[in-house]
Amino acid sequence: MTEKRVLALGFFDGVHLGHAALIRKTVEQAKKLGAIPAVLTFDVHPDTLVLGNPVPLITSPEDRAELVRRLFGVEEIISLRFDRSLMEMPWDRFVEWVQTEFSAVHLVCGHDFSFGYRGQGNPNRLREKCAALGMGCDVIPKVEADGETVSSTRIRTLLQEGQLKAANRLLGHPHVLTDSVRTGYRLGRKLGAPTINMRFAEGVLVPAHGVYAARLRLEGETADRWAVTNVGVRPTVSDSGQVSVESYILDYSGNLYGKRVHLEFLEFLRPERQFADTDALKAQIGKDTEQVRELMNREEET
Repeated sequence: MTEKRVLALGFFDGVHLGHAALIRKTVEQAKKLGAIPAVLTFDVHPDTLVLGNPVPLITSPEDRAELVRRLFGVEEIISLRFDRSLMEMPWDRFVEWVQTEFSAVHLVCGHDFSFGYRGQGNPNRLREKCAALGMGCDVIPKVEADGETVSSTRIRTLLQEGQLKAANRLLGHPHVLTDSVRTGYRLGRKLGAPTINMRFAEGVLVPAHGVYAARLRLEGETADRWAVTNVGVRPTVSDSGQVSVESYILDYSGNLYGKRVHLEFLEFLRPERQFADTDALKAQIGKDTEQVRELMNREEET
C-alpha cells in the first residue's frame, strides 16, 4: 500500500454514534492531507481471544463494512485477523507496523481505545508515538446520548431487553441484518402470510424474541419495502428451539430463495408468545400487519 492513509482504529461493532464521530474525523483529516480515509478493524472482537470470553456481535463483519460505506462514504475497510501474534505484539511495535504496512500518515481512535500486548497501548501513548514517528493523531472524546455514554456494550443490553428505539438512538441508525433468504417451513403461506426466512450469523447477538416492524431492501431492487418480522423460536408451531427470523413483506409476492435481503429493525411491537392454535396466531398476524401498515403510512405522510 503506497498511497497515504488516515486510519480510524477500533472494532466498530454496530457502527454507533461514537464510531460515527471517529469516522467523520478520519474523513475530515484525509481531505486535509490528500489521503485515503480507511477503517482498520478486526475479524473477531479482541476480548474473545484476550479474555477467552466470546462477545456477541451487534453486527456481522459484512454489515459493519456496509454501514461504514453507506453512512460515511469510506470504501476501504481493512479487517485484520486478530490472532495470537497480533494480540502479543507490543503496543509501540503495533503503531510502527500500522504506519509501514498501510502507509498511515494520521491515526484516529476513541477515548477508550486500548491495543498491544496486555492492552498496554492507550490514547496518550498513541499520541506520543505518532508524534515520534511524524504522524498526526486525534483522540475522540466520549459521545453521549440520552444522558449516557454511547457504547457497544450498552447497545447489546438494550437489544436483548427489547428496547429497540433506545438502541437505535445510540446507534444513530436502525439495527440491521443482512442474509440470504433460506428455505423455511412454508407455514406462513398456509396462514395467508407467506414469509421469508433469515438467520443471524454465528456469533451475532439475537435481539429480544418478538415481533418487529421492519423495513427491507431486496437484492436487485432500489425501493424499500415494509415487513412484519418475527425473531424467535415460533413456539405455537415448533418445538425445535431454533431461532429464526421470519418476515412477512407487505404487498409482495414472489420467490426470493437465495436472494440477499438487507433488513432494518424499526420498532419492537410485542414479545413472542405461544398461541392456543394456528387460528389465534393467524388473527394476531393480521393485527401485527395492520400496526406495521399504520407506521408505514405515517412515515410516508411525513
